[in-house]
Amino acid sequence: MFILGLTGSLAMGKSATAKMFVEEGVPVHDADAVVHRLYDGEATPAIEAAFPGTTQGGKVDRDKLGKRVLGDAKGAPVAVLDVPLLFETGGDARCDAVVVVSAPADVQRTRAFERPGMTEGKLAAILAKQMPDAQKRARADFVVDTSKGFDAARAQVRDILKAVAKMPKRRP
Repeated sequence: MFILGLTGSLAMGKSATAKMFVEEGVPVHDADAVVHRLYDGEATPAIEAAFPGTTQGGKVDRDKLGKRVLGDAKGAPVAVLDVPLLFETGGDARCDAVVVVSAPADVQRTRAFERPGMTEGKLAAILAKQMPDAQKRARADFVVDTSKGFDAARAQVRDILKAVAKMPKRRP
């Protein structure tokens, strides 16, 4: 088995790219979905302890948590906000290779503002808590540029899978 870590900043196209890997027959573990389930139960006490007042009815209120974390320069790592960042959490040591999903800043910005509730301040706060995209790309084994459309991104995913198929297997 070969484990690829898929990461990228806000509004870079991680979900769409993950679906492309699935379309190619690659099983994908959706960390965002796991975090959402944890927010609905198991993680609630720990988050309430760290950020009092951000839960209600046994569930994490993502809006309240986001405001607390984004409004606190010392706040929690962005992973608490449902953005898995392999480099900052040590995930690159758990993966055989890392794929960074990227796009130019203007494309990222346009996509981010398509999300409900996005503001200049919120975008700036989120980006301030994330490793800069250029730094992620520099540390990546593979980069998928999602700014050129779905067909181009699919071709990049296929190229990555061809390259991975030629790499030595690292896991039993």
